[in-house]
Amino acid sequence: MRLFIAIELPDEIKKNISSLQQELKKANADVKWVDPLNVHFTLKFLGDVPESKIPDLKSVLDRTAQSYSKFKSNLFKLGAFPKLDYPRVIWLGLADNCSVIEEMASKIGEGCEALGFSREKRSFSAHLTLGRVRSGKNKELLKKILISTEVTPQSFVIDKVTLFQSKLTPKGSIYTALYSAGLK
Repeated sequence: MRLFIAIELPDEIKKNISSLQQELKKANADVKWVDPLNVHFTLKFLGDVPESKIPDLKSVLDRTAQSYSKFKSNLFKLGAFPKLDYPRVIWLGLADNCSVIEEMASKIGEGCEALGFSREKRSFSAHLTLGRVRSGKNKELLKKILISTEVTPQSFVIDKVTLFQSKLTPKGSIYTALYSAGLK
């Protein structure tokens, strides 16, 4: 099973992300856009995992969730990795509580590492992937739209962490929530 651990977003936020993507699509750049229903904060990508590991992963989620209270955050900033001049990933970032999400990702990473999963090589950066740039087509217009598009701050509550299964299909990934652990 292909698995990852993430923070889900409320439906209202997903609708707003869809509107934001429509604005960005005006650049007519060569971007593979993420389905707004699939947008989430990935805390740990696990890859292919035997089903026998799921109970241990649930325990990692439970321990992590019990260490944190529910909290609010705001989406507010568009950007690109590695940078706007050479965009490969278009993202939406947080205005606040990034450090809490980073701590959660670290705690989950440590728990998963104890189960034999590899340590993440890149440093964690809390973001929502909106799209992946496939070529340089209309790169300058995309950059201009990314810079000029204002994101209305959107507040939401983070109240759980979820273990997802990801099935790859020709039409895109299908995510299924397998288990959620509520924050206290």
